[in-house]
Amino acid sequence: MKWLINSWYKPQPIRWLLSPFSALYRFVIALRKQCYRKGIFKQHPVAVPVIIVGNISVGGTGKTPFVVWLAQQLQQQGFKPGIISRGYGGKAEYYPLEVNKDSDPTIVGDEPILIARQTSSPMVVSPIRIEAAEYLLKHHDCDVIISDDGLQHYALARNIEIVIVDAERQFGNQCCLPAGPLREPLSRLQNVDFIVYNGKTTHPSHSFNMTLSAELAVNLSDTSISKSLNEFNGQEVHAVAGIGNPKRFFNQLNTFNIDVIPHEFNDHHPFQENDIHFDDNKTVLMTEKDAVKCQHLASRNMWYIPIEASVSGNLDQLIIQKLSGNNPNG
Repeated sequence: MKWLINSWYKPQPIRWLLSPFSALYRFVIALRKQCYRKGIFKQHPVAVPVIIVGNISVGGTGKTPFVVWLAQQLQQQGFKPGIISRGYGGKAEYYPLEVNKDSDPTIVGDEPILIARQTSSPMVVSPIRIEAAEYLLKHHDCDVIISDDGLQHYALARNIEIVIVDAERQFGNQCCLPAGPLREPLSRLQNVDFIVYNGKTTHPSHSFNMTLSAELAVNLSDTSISKSLNEFNGQEVHAVAGIGNPKRFFNQLNTFNIDVIPHEFNDHHPFQENDIHFDDNKTVLMTEKDAVKCQHLASRNMWYIPIEASVSGNLDQLIIQKLSGNNPNG
């Protein structure tokens, strides 16, 4: 599977062999979208505005830190956001299922717990997003719902669509699955409300830039202990990442002059003891998302790196204007 993903971002002849399957894929998603437009498939509205935070490409783009940022911005403006998610990686026996900071990641998934911890907003997971949204409104006083992912989940009506793009990898070879990384054609971007590029790029006009900053490391076995990432300057460490784009994490550590021994895993990897315990006494650094699943495996030499998102421009105000029924484009 890894070879296929790599082929999406480098010139590979396999692209041409898979092109017929991509054409079929595009036909199916176009037909599905038409069925929703014509009412053959029903789109379900809910009683409050819905904001979709998604992407059009496979793999991690930074949706989770953006969802946290957005929930915090809305809370500061007096809104009461609730958050829904697929709960990918979790194996719950029933849905919808409410998530709190102490939930089991093997049941609800890793990202929902991270969001619940950082926002204190009510959080519900379900593969059927409309069920999660209705559960939120039934059990919590929410006046806006943020959907973590779900851009292609058209059964849930939405008021605002925000697409997050990895500024480094962007859209690869710009082909749809399986020849490329796109879940929908690039033309889909013409119909969304806002586009946010995660990372440094000369992004197109009418889009925004998100920066993920990291300054501290928090001890995995005792979260009351933290220290500056600068204290690891010049050290050789094991860096563990089971996220959509692990190299982004490794490169971030390199900016602190940390000598990284990389350990790359698939997104939502179910970590075992031998994944993060090594034969030496070197420090182990990991993402906060991975730390959610590694708490029970912790030792004193393990640290996770919280990240904080900041977004350029006045995106928060534009979103609030749309929620208030005002058109930010005049």
